[in-house]
Amino acid sequence: MPALGILLLAGLLMGLGWSSGWGGAAFAGSLTSLRIVVIGPFSLAALGIILVAERLWPAQERQLIARGHRHDLLIAILHVTLILPFVTALTLSFVEILRRLAPWLVVPKTNVVPGWLIVIVILVAMDGCNWGVHLANHRLQMLWRFHELHHSQEDMNALTLFRTHPLIHVSYLVALVPGILLLNNGAVSVAVLAVYGSIVAFAHSNTRLGFGPVGRIVVSPNFHRIHHKLDGPQDVNLGFALTIWDQIFHTAVFPTKDTVRIETGLRGRPLRVEQSTQCPRHLAVLGTQLLAPFRPIGDDRATMSSTGGEICSVPGPNSRQESLLSGRSLEFSLLPGCSRGVSS
Repeated sequence: MPALGILLLAGLLMGLGWSSGWGGAAFAGSLTSLRIVVIGPFSLAALGIILVAERLWPAQERQLIARGHRHDLLIAILHVTLILPFVTALTLSFVEILRRLAPWLVVPKTNVVPGWLIVIVILVAMDGCNWGVHLANHRLQMLWRFHELHHSQEDMNALTLFRTHPLIHVSYLVALVPGILLLNNGAVSVAVLAVYGSIVAFAHSNTRLGFGPVGRIVVSPNFHRIHHKLDGPQDVNLGFALTIWDQIFHTAVFPTKDTVRIETGLRGRPLRVEQSTQCPRHLAVLGTQLLAPFRPIGDDRATMSSTGGEICSVPGPNSRQESLLSGRSLEFSLLPGCSRGVSS
């Protein structure tokens, strides 16, 4: 399966990185720096502010702790404990391999350009690379299989930033290239990366904020929500922090009053989600979601429970109910005590 190629590539990269001693970099120190970016004081403070904003200016009314919030929290904990070491290994391996295979890519040190300008150039270029990879994740089925987990969220919130498959990080290694090219001239600090990450987290929040004129440059929650909308194309508004790439490549759709409260998720739920059952089964659903990219191509129902045991059909919340008369299928999940049913 094509998805297995991504898994093998990740294993090969980490194997080469480990055998080279991570290029002389301190693995523990790099992991600590990444954790500071993700869960350091600034990031946690920003998350707290975003959570308050979600209650004061919600795009959609939700419970204080909706089911989608709990599921994203579970994935966030998984990221902090297990996936960040994986990302650290990928990052150090990729940097070392690129420096060995193409040392000529690294621009020699120059004192002509000030350091602060170098940092801005790296950030803008990195955001552009993220945009390009994001587009590829939508256009290439092999990559989409890993990206669809992120788009399956029906309760958008700040923690949706973490709702990603671990192997999707292989594709985003491309975003490291600008920093490698200018490595001798400057580096983006942990603090700056934390600010960048907070902007991206805020864009995923359940807030009806558009940033006014600044929203023509910086991705706002209203702008990014259109990217996650349930109906219509989702290969628009692909920018992480900046809207300029979408404007340049004509994929920008700026928000209006009609798009502020649109529903999000995947039409027909091709991927099993936590909102699809009467009883929350977060661990079982997460396990299915992590294995979903490896299902056979074209098997759109593979991530849904369809056993012949005790099953209970439960329409999803918030106008997600699929009509039996329309020919659409209802969601099913193994639930103790449910009456036996069959999929329609």
